[in-house]
Amino acid sequence: MPHFIVEFSNNLPEDALDVPALLETLSETAVNTGLFPKAGIRARAHRAAYQRVGTGDTANGFVHVAMNVGQGRSEEDRKKAGEIIFEATKNHMAALLETHKIALSFEMREIDTVKFNFKNT
Repeated sequence: MPHFIVEFSNNLPEDALDVPALLETLSETAVNTGLFPKAGIRARAHRAAYQRVGTGDTANGFVHVAMNVGQGRSEEDRKKAGEIIFEATKNHMAALLETHKIALSFEMREIDTVKFNFKNT
């Protein structure tokens, strides 16, 4: 049940970021790790209405990828998958990272099953 939530600053050119392709990259890379089923993946992105990055220079941008996953995978497997997914994200954004000041981050959170409810219809 991995969920990707991408947040990005409003000063990044949307065509250069290519959000639909980024979501595809994240989803396919997660599946290719062998740890996550394709049917359970959800991916979405949100452009920030407002942001302040670093020193406040308006040229500074950010892209943050959060990945929420269910329990049942070892810490070592999650760490390795996270490294693979972050590398794929960097590769997707390589040209943009060369031309813009971007703080790029990735985090994977394991959701406590006691705090998660799910219904599939």
